[in-house]
Amino acid sequence: MNDKRRLMEEKAAFLNRAAEVYYQGEGELISNQEYDRIYDELETLEKETGIVLSNSPTARVGYEVISGLPKERHPSPMLSLDKTKDVGELRAWLGDKTGLLSWKLDGLTIVLTYRDGRLEKAVTRGDGITGEVITNNAKVFDNIPLVIPEKSEVVVRGEAVISYDDFEEINRTFEDADARYKNPRNLCSGTVRQLNNEITAQRHVKFYAFSLAKGGPADFRNEQLRWLADQGFDTVEYVKVDAENIEESVRGFEERIVDFSLPSDGLVLIFDDIEYGRGLGATAKFPRDSIAFKWKDETRETRLGRIIWNVSRTGSINPIAVFDPVELEGTTVSRASVHNLSIVKDLKLGEGDVITVYKANMIIPQIAENLTKSGTAVPPEECPVCGSSTVIKDDNGVETLHCPNPDCPAKRIKAFTHFVSRNAMNIEGLSEATLEKFVDEGIVREFADLFRLEEHRDFIVNMEGFGVKSFDNLVAAAEKASVTTPARLLFSLGIPNIGAANAKMIARECRNKWDKIQNITEEELAAIDGIGDIMARGYVGFFKNDVNINTVNSLMEVLTIDESFEDNSEGVLSGLIFVITGKVHHFENRDAVKATVEAAGGKTASSVSARTDFLINNDINSASSKNKKAKELDIPIITEEEFLKMLEGGNSNA
Repeated sequence: MNDKRRLMEEKAAFLNRAAEVYYQGEGELISNQEYDRIYDELETLEKETGIVLSNSPTARVGYEVISGLPKERHPSPMLSLDKTKDVGELRAWLGDKTGLLSWKLDGLTIVLTYRDGRLEKAVTRGDGITGEVITNNAKVFDNIPLVIPEKSEVVVRGEAVISYDDFEEINRTFEDADARYKNPRNLCSGTVRQLNNEITAQRHVKFYAFSLAKGGPADFRNEQLRWLADQGFDTVEYVKVDAENIEESVRGFEERIVDFSLPSDGLVLIFDDIEYGRGLGATAKFPRDSIAFKWKDETRETRLGRIIWNVSRTGSINPIAVFDPVELEGTTVSRASVHNLSIVKDLKLGEGDVITVYKANMIIPQIAENLTKSGTAVPPEECPVCGSSTVIKDDNGVETLHCPNPDCPAKRIKAFTHFVSRNAMNIEGLSEATLEKFVDEGIVREFADLFRLEEHRDFIVNMEGFGVKSFDNLVAAAEKASVTTPARLLFSLGIPNIGAANAKMIARECRNKWDKIQNITEEELAAIDGIGDIMARGYVGFFKNDVNINTVNSLMEVLTIDESFEDNSEGVLSGLIFVITGKVHHFENRDAVKATVEAAGGKTASSVSARTDFLINNDINSASSKNKKAKELDIPIITEEEFLKMLEGGNSNA
């Protein structure tokens, strides 16, 4: 059954990709006959297994917007688990019984109800007594079966989660850093409770079943999980344990936690014998048939070297302890956040103190204890970045240090976000949330630091949400981006009023020579079509500022600038200015259209004006502001097909 399910997943994913390519106008992956053949094979497998997965093209789950999420009381309370950090306690708890040890996934617990083989209802755990009905959203999770072979009533409990990779990818779509989610669990919670399930469908929520509340085998948990897999569910990964092998099994999970793709905050141990576990009953807070295992913190003794006072984008100045390197959980650790001024005082920290350190949840380095307590650490009276006088704030007894200067460079997270964006340096995988972490930790203080991340490898791979793979991907992306064009670098600097199109025009005018780009005069700039006197004055002033000069000089040490220049002034679109709007079908996106225009000698602009020669819009009858403006100015509106004919030397019908 599992082999057939995997085959169904592969066929569904391939058909969905083929349909996406076809309907977005990117060509064809397969012929119509081949598509129909694979579709028929998928339908046959679904009939054989009685399973229809939520991502199957045969399911056609519709999108729907609802006004609110109704509440529903659970038939019996869903209790939280008692916890331990001691493997010995875990072994003693299990006694001479057999149990199942599994990941404790850190997402949102969901209860699914099936009747007549079809998903009828999905409810969140809520407060354990009452949950919210999220059936509309559960139907578009990546891997939930909408139809199962079993026709009697089945109630399944499991965890809805979003992987770390999907979390980073989704967070990159939020331009506003404040709108981004802090961790995968928060993102999952917000996603599962959306009122528009089209948004849910875009966020790749996955469901992992961990128990049966009704239906299926009733004797042993491992039989239930195997049965759930036969019904089409992905189940939480588990191993069968007893007193002899439980310690070894826990170590096996521990060794994998750093690179595990799903958020997990520990393990769950449950008795395999269902009747035995049920007979134990429950306390007022916890069931007695299962227990959670939290990672025990490994501690090491070391010497505190110094405290770095690092300025965040909000202006708070956060203390970071730098200590002699120690091995913790298999990696080298040499620094830890101390969070605020109150903790520095409570721990009585000072240079040279002997401290003990650990990793909270095996990930985040922390100071456990100060053994010598010199108390000599003194907060800076001036901001370490801009030199402004610092301010101490007291919020309900918690003291924090702040920089009051609104123009402090450390607050320039938006500038870093712009610098790494797609049309600028295009460093893939660097979200604003990640940049904020790097700035907060003092890893990144200027643009050039983004190309020196290898110097902080040991620290970054142990940051929350990071691992060796994600770090290596990030370094590779930065290395790839370090070979860039003058236009990209110019746009990335964030010069006021200089957008991507203007940066390209200036670079072209300077024939891609960076020295000329940096030293072009106001008069030369003003002579470029689309560059006015105010823009020219601001541009020249930017490159006369000492701070900006130092920024560029630092970048020159880590970047390779491709100054090659192809003169396309005689291209087929030479002298023409285009504005592009609306959806495109023959190109990947509007940026690809712009690139094609410029490669053929033309220019692009963001808004329609009297100088515009053509507006490209596939919806000629659209009531958009650009269409209205073009009609008012009697500027031709052409489709992509007409634009492509122009490239081929044909005539537009406009």
